[in-house]
Amino acid sequence: MFQSFLFEEPSSIITAITVVTFAFLAYLGISEIIGKHLQYSKFWNVNINSASSSNFLQTKLSSRIGMLILYTPACIMGFASFLLYPNGGIRFMMLKSAVTIHFLKRDLEVLFVHKYSGGMVLGSVLIISSAYFMLAAVMTYIQHLIEGYTEPEIDLKYIGLLIFIVGISGNFYHHYILSKLRDNREKGYKIPQGGLFGLVICPHYLFEILGFLGIAFISQTSFSFCCAMGCALYLMGRSYVTRKWYLSKFENFPKNVKALIPFVF
Repeated sequence: MFQSFLFEEPSSIITAITVVTFAFLAYLGISEIIGKHLQYSKFWNVNINSASSSNFLQTKLSSRIGMLILYTPACIMGFASFLLYPNGGIRFMMLKSAVTIHFLKRDLEVLFVHKYSGGMVLGSVLIISSAYFMLAAVMTYIQHLIEGYTEPEIDLKYIGLLIFIVGISGNFYHHYILSKLRDNREKGYKIPQGGLFGLVICPHYLFEILGFLGIAFISQTSFSFCCAMGCALYLMGRSYVTRKWYLSKFENFPKNVKALIPFVF
């Protein structure tokens, strides 16, 4: 069944990388649920004590600098892919464009949209930045390797493009809503309203998952689908603990608002 919509694996090494990548992303999601958070946003200062604060990896960065470090290497990799792999068909061009646009959008949001409080811990920044860079680099490299392979029986790239556009647009829209919750002088958190925030507390994560799913549909490789599923598991874990945080902080937080999927989770 999978052969009808996936390209043939180019090598056993790529298969091993795919499995390890999925396992790593799934582990991050489980870690969030059990309280071992990556230290950014609302959870930037969890698990920091006097002993660990002297650790170099526990160095605090400003959120804006940290977020730029998160996304910029993958964004550069996206642009570099056009130079590294100048040839290829429409699918490869769509994939390179989608990966580049995704991370370029995130960088531009960091610079011009988001308002930040708190900080980020260097160790978490390096983990996420490395993961994003690897995702961009390996995904485009695999697509380069399979150029000339027989196309899957079911072509999903145009459906994937549509899903990607919906995902990236919805993600930006809800990031914009979040940016308008407070002015530059305010540091506290508020309960978000508007868009899908009346149904889930993390609609921006939901649309980010759709964006990665769209990229996977464009690519149609095992690696891209495992990355999409792994990112979904991580963001599910992150949204779950985010909802718990809102419930603990705001007595009037509406209990019917789910974490990620309306009416379900």
